Amino acid sequence: MKSLLAIVGPTAVGKSELALGLGREFDAEIVSADSRQVYRHLDIGTAKLTPQERGLVPHHLIDIIDPDEDFTLATYKDLAYATIDDIQRRGKLPLLVGGSGLYVRAVLEGWSIPQVPPDVQLRQELEAKAEATGGDTLFQELRELDPEAAGEIDPRNLRRLIRALEVCRSTGRRFSELRKRAPPDFDTLIIGLTVERAELYRRIDSRVDRMIEQGFVEEVRGLVDRGYSLDLPSMSSVGYREIGCFLDREMDLPRAIQRIKYETHRFARHQYAWFPLRDERIHWLRPSEQMTNRAMELIARTVMT
Repeated sequence: MKSLLAIVGPTAVGKSELALGLGREFDAEIVSADSRQVYRHLDIGTAKLTPQERGLVPHHLIDIIDPDEDFTLATYKDLAYATIDDIQRRGKLPLLVGGSGLYVRAVLEGWSIPQVPPDVQLRQELEAKAEATGGDTLFQELRELDPEAAGEIDPRNLRRLIRALEVCRSTGRRFSELRKRAPPDFDTLIIGLTVERAELYRRIDSRVDRMIEQGFVEEVRGLVDRGYSLDLPSMSSVGYREIGCFLDREMDLPRAIQRIKYETHRFARHQYAWFPLRDERIHWLRPSEQMTNRAMELIARTVMT
């Protein structure tokens, strides 16, 4: 079965729930496309399904590295392709599920990731520049060097800004030019989930409240106690840095919680830049009692024929 189903959309919209239902219905397997769920011990803050839920349908590319290990887009793409190929060879349907647009598009569009080794000295210089003048300085530099790459990068994502500038400076070419694309040799169906913005924010806020109730503060404290620095890239995602500020007594807990909600709202808006509603490749559905049935109809019509 040389097909792939991708389920995309903003955070908290219901992708995992839909994937579980479809996975059980079609005896499929889920390939995570979440840039934070690859890390062990980051469970509550990354909204991982419980081990019991993951036991209902085989899951891949979750809990594969420790928080202090390096993990690149190129590594993810290679692992994802190998996993998808294995699932297809066994005659099953792979479901690529996640809100990390960079990961999803790298797989769906077959990006060729620039093979430029890290320049530690340059990275340190750029980090120092960002600390002294703000990340906007680096973003403006990238806009001048490579407007296309700047248009796809969140200005607050310092790690990606530095990597793009590193490639531009090291090669003398645009980061976007080096990302050649060779789409994979299998059919792809993309289902997107979306809701009105007010409803999405309500879902996000409810999820954050549940995270706190489930012990998110204790999770972050435990990571710090294990020796994982809050400065690690794995700990830079929304939620972990705000709880870290609370643990460092830089803000009280109510303020940290509100900050998490606000930043997650902003992150969800940015996700639509990766999955625009006008993208004709995506079959958009709204969460409802009929959602799974409608998705099954799409699969039966386009994938299983």
